[in-house]
Formats: sequence, structure tokens, C-alpha cells
Amino acid sequence: MQLFCHTEPACRRAYLLAFAIVALAVACGKGGGDTAEEQQGGQVVPPEPPAEDPTLVCVDAPLVLEFDSDVVLGTSGTLKVFNSRDRQQDVIDLADAATVTVRDDGIAVPKEQIISGSVMTTWMDALKCGSSYRIVHCTPLTVSGKKLIVRLHSGVLEHDKEYYVTMDEGFVAGHPGFQKGDLTIKTKAKPSSASELNVSQDGKSDFCTIQGAINYAATLGKDAAVTINVARGDYREMLFISDKNNLTFKGRSRASTNIFYANNESYEKGTGDYVTSRPSFGGAVAKSGGRGVILIRGCSNIKFESFTMKNTFGSTNGQAEVMYFNNDNGTLAITDCALHSLQDTFLCKGDVTVSNTLISGHCDFIWGYPKVCVFDNCEIRAMAAGYVVQARVNNANDKGFIFRGCRFTADSGVADGSMYLARSGGDATKYDNVTLIGCTLGSVIAPAGWYTNPAPNPAVPTATSGWKEYGSVDAAGHPVTGHNSCGKILTEEEAQAFM
Repeated sequence: MQLFCHTEPACRRAYLLAFAIVALAVACGKGGGDTAEEQQGGQVVPPEPPAEDPTLVCVDAPLVLEFDSDVVLGTSGTLKVFNSRDRQQDVIDLADAATVTVRDDGIAVPKEQIISGSVMTTWMDALKCGSSYRIVHCTPLTVSGKKLIVRLHSGVLEHDKEYYVTMDEGFVAGHPGFQKGDLTIKTKAKPSSASELNVSQDGKSDFCTIQGAINYAATLGKDAAVTINVARGDYREMLFISDKNNLTFKGRSRASTNIFYANNESYEKGTGDYVTSRPSFGGAVAKSGGRGVILIRGCSNIKFESFTMKNTFGSTNGQAEVMYFNNDNGTLAITDCALHSLQDTFLCKGDVTVSNTLISGHCDFIWGYPKVCVFDNCEIRAMAAGYVVQARVNNANDKGFIFRGCRFTADSGVADGSMYLARSGGDATKYDNVTLIGCTLGSVIAPAGWYTNPAPNPAVPTATSGWKEYGSVDAAGHPVTGHNSCGKILTEEEAQAFM
């Protein structure tokens, strides 16, 4: 955030690095033009819009405070943000740092699993979408040499408002702190478009975070179609989308637009839930926001294009989804993306299509309860020995997971024959409906194909239910044979239903 410093001593200097934007002088050079419009080549053209005030910042921008020497955080004290009526909008308390461990990548993770009844600290956040909140751990403070990067909590600032920042003496070791009037924030007005929002980390767009754009999109109406364009960059954030339909996310490219965070079952319990009011700091958390990076619930017609999305937990020990799409009656489309984790990478329900996308993992890394989830021309990459799919389809006649023209590969060092196509969850009320059509199976796939303990449901597959395949070939293009009898080889006629 751009901060205005009203004190002269160098030790009080503060800058928003991300928004140190130089205002460009616009030279008209068009003498004789009308004040409201100008003549050019016989055409009436409107004047250039005025340049945006560079002192205005996004409502979700980080504060980047720069000091005269390397920053060393104290052990106590608070940083607070107040509105112009002196009402506190946010607080970060150094005492809460004792509840987290900072990983080598700079992400702060909870020392104790966040569950129902956990105490809400300022090292946790409530991601808002509509009237729902997802409780997650967060990293409000990051030290980088002489800079202290402060990420305020989600949704605490409003558009077109003024705020001021205070910081206790000793919050930064050796620094006298900030008082009212020292540092002032002025936020931008609401975006001009109600159908297209832009996100970038340089402060020149509508929002600096993807969640900030989601928050705003939810205010435009549940069914209003909104596209969120995300510029190149590494977006270190967890996301929450709730009860919002017709939302499209467009990255610049898979290689250049990255969404990532470190989360895991040991940090946050369960697949992800929500609450209907923001818990106060020091109060009890009613429900954990879950172990995934992206939680989508109660939504339909959600699209992701051209992103890499990663859960950076980085260990095979524990469940760590990248994305959970939780709507039995909703639709989700993922195109030209990459989803990286290890265990439980992608969890879904409803009607899902995934195309030209890489999904990596090692244990049940594609799983869930879909009516139908189709993977077209995707790469399914094993990162260690394990199982690709665990289907828990609710109805025998639901098609479940379908892989069409996909390539099953492995990361370097993963042993041949160490990955099974699927294993069952062992629930007799669910169906193991997985179908492969025209897929290429690398040498990492076990010769037996399917893992049979526990036995799938149905144990004897049919043309419509259970484990099935048609036209599988190895990396050299030779037909694959020898998979066990828990999987069925479809006839060409039977396979047509899945093409």
C-alpha cells in the first residue's frame, strides 16, 4: 500500500514497494483541439482519460515498510489499521507469532492443527465470499532485509476510503513505531467494470490479490457473469469461492501465472468448511477451512484457464489438496493448467471437465464423488509410488472419472510398476467408476493395472460401472495387456458411451 509519511526522520520512512509508481506526464501536443473532444483525420475522438492518481492503492495491497537497517521483529506489540473515524479495522499481534512456525519458504504454518474450537489468532484469516468465511492460516508479516511486508487480513479495507496505521514501539526492534497521522492509506474507487476485473501485483489493476477480486465479484450478484484476469506473477494465497456462479479465471499462461500455498491435514482439519460470520481474534473458530489451497463450494459454471496451482506442503505424509470443488450439482472447467501436490491433489463433485492439463501426485491424487469428471488430453504424472484415482461415485450409473487420450507418466526416479491406476475406498455404498479411453500408460503403471485390496465396487465390472478401459497402449504405442480381472476391457461399441 502507498503510505504517506508525515514525519521527517529517516527512521520513520515507509514505502509501498509494489506501488512505487512513477506518474507519467501526459504531453498533449495537440494545440487547437476542443476541450471536450479533438478532431483527428476527420474523426471525432474522445480525449485520453486522466491518469490514475498514483497515491491511491488497491484495497488488498500489501504494506511494504522500508527502514534504515535490516528489520528484526520484536517479541510483542501490535500493528493496527484505523479508519478515518478512528475505528480499528485490522490488527497484527506479535504475541501470536508464538503459535506458528515459519517454513524455509517464508510461509507461516500453525504449530497445532486448526480444528473446531481453536482460538482465532492474527496469524489466521477469514477469507470472505458473499456471506461465508473460510478460516485459514496466513502469513501477515514477512521480513526481507530492510523491508517489512505486511499483508492485512482479507476484506478489512473498503474502496475509496482513508485509513491510518499505528505500530507499537519495538514492534520492529529499535524503532519508535508509528502514531496517528504518521502513515496514511487512501484506497482506490470500485472497479469501473462489473463484468471484468483485473488482478496484478504492481498495483496498477483493480486488485492485487485473486481473493480480493473474488470478494468483489461476489457483491455483483450470485449469477452475474464475471471474468477475473490475472497477470503474470506468483500469487501466494489460499482461495475461497462460495455461492457464486458464472466466474471465469484467466491467467496469462500456465508457466507465468502461479497460485500456491502450503497447506496440509496437519495444519487444518478436513476437506474444508465455512462459517457465516467472521470470528473475532481471541474467539473460537467454529469450523476449519480445510487442508486445500482452493476451496470452491455451492458454485456452478466456474472456469480456470492458464494457471499453475500448487500445494507446496511438499511431503508425501498427509492429505494436501490443491483444489476441492464441492457442489454435487455444479459445473467446473479447467483448461491449460497444472495442478501439483502429492496426496489428494484434486478432489471434486458434480460435472467437471479438465483439458490439456497436468495433474501430479502420488496417492489418490485424483479422487472424489463426481457425477462425471472428464480428463481430455491431460498428463497424469506420478511423483512417487502410489495410486492415481480413488472414486467414490454415489450412483452406479454415474460415469465418474473418465480419461480420454491421457498420458500416464512419472517424475524422474519413480520406479517402474509402482503406480496403480486406481484403488477403492472400500465403501460398499460408493462405486469405483473409472474409465480409460485411448490412454498411453507409461512404465510406471503396475503390470496388474488396478489395486485390488480392498476389492472395488462392483468387484466384477460391467460396461457401465466399475473399472474399465479401452485402447490402452504403452509408451511405444503397443496395446497394453495383462491387467487384472477387477478391470474390464470394453468393446468398441461399449466404449462409445465414454467418447
